[in-house]
Amino acid sequence: MTEPPQDHSPLLDRALVEEATKKSGLVWVGGAGPARALWHVWHDGAAHVVGDGPGEQPLPGLTDGGLARVTVRSKDKGGRLVGWTARVTELAPLSPAWEAAVAELRGKRLNSPDAETMPKRWARECRVLRLEPSGGLVPAPEGSAAAPPLPTSATTRQPVPEALPRLLFKRKRKRGRGQRG
Repeated sequence: MTEPPQDHSPLLDRALVEEATKKSGLVWVGGAGPARALWHVWHDGAAHVVGDGPGEQPLPGLTDGGLARVTVRSKDKGGRLVGWTARVTELAPLSPAWEAAVAELRGKRLNSPDAETMPKRWARECRVLRLEPSGGLVPAPEGSAAAPPLPTSATTRQPVPEALPRLLFKRKRKRGRGQRG
């Protein structure tokens, strides 16, 4: 990520933040703790995230009325594009703003076990946060921002079947035979 020129305008900063965040499916967000990768949607001038419920992404350190650091990554290369400061607002469940944000989030949620009842579950068990840009761009940290993965309760649902490696190897061998002849 390059430093913005000194004569840049707040309007250009806002446009850069919006375009980069809209196009990236993943942002790194840090509140009172270390940054975490979060999926999001851009809606109504802000990034929106849902989490802190069973089966959803954790949102530790993000508090209503607090500030967060958002780093947007490139969707194709994965590198940092832009960093910005966000004002965090927790949307009240079933409020008009919450309903509008959830309508957008629902379309982006992958692999949900309860797609039809998901909004009701989110209203009961999760938090929907609005991350609205406040202030200018945040300069990139010096050097690499690489860090060890944070602890998580995420696990695979079941162990890999014992026959899977044999099946994959067998399929590979069959393809190899067809190409020789």
